[in-house]
Amino acid sequence: MKKAERVKIIIKRLEEMYPETPIPLEHQNQFTLLVAVVLSAQSTDKKVNELTKELFNVASSAEEMYKLGEKNIYEYIKQLGLANTKAKNIYNLSKIIVQKYNNNIPRSFQELESLPGVGHKTASVVMSQAFGVPAFPIDTHIHRLAQRWGLTSGKSVKQTEVDLKKLFPRKLWNKLHLQIIFYGREYCSARGCNGTDCKLCKELYPSRIKPVICLKA
Repeated sequence: MKKAERVKIIIKRLEEMYPETPIPLEHQNQFTLLVAVVLSAQSTDKKVNELTKELFNVASSAEEMYKLGEKNIYEYIKQLGLANTKAKNIYNLSKIIVQKYNNNIPRSFQELESLPGVGHKTASVVMSQAFGVPAFPIDTHIHRLAQRWGLTSGKSVKQTEVDLKKLFPRKLWNKLHLQIIFYGREYCSARGCNGTDCKLCKELYPSRIKPVICLKA
């Protein structure tokens, strides 16, 4: 089966399974989405949602988060991994948004990536989900599945993003990003499939016998 054929099957199957793609991270507005994504690094969405519920009740804007202060931010998120660093980054990015951007989230990749704790993946999630700008954020699930589905070499997250953007229509990027994550969590997890077990892997590679060894992000 050619790569283009696999792409068509992937689009069709994921749309059948996940016609709706709600954002897994609970948020109230563009700012709280940004904070939630920053907090989700090396943490589960479930745990982030659990802790940000109280945090966002007291600080749902950059100004409120800045006034809350680094130490108080830490108290709300201390159960997360890298809590000290995350608290510092959230305080500092809030300060910058208040002082430099008049309490509004910057709307470009370059400006977002200049904020403390905001890398390309985080900026891509915010641009796609908050502003509707086509982007293809690559997390561990997408990086893994893209390799299992023969869409990329997996040499780097950056390369995976480049490869997927070439293969899938731009208008589908934002939705596909979430659909692939949902599928990876539910059916094609790191331990739950090796490229030969889940339904989609079997459909794309019916003759595959050897497990696929995926390169880590």
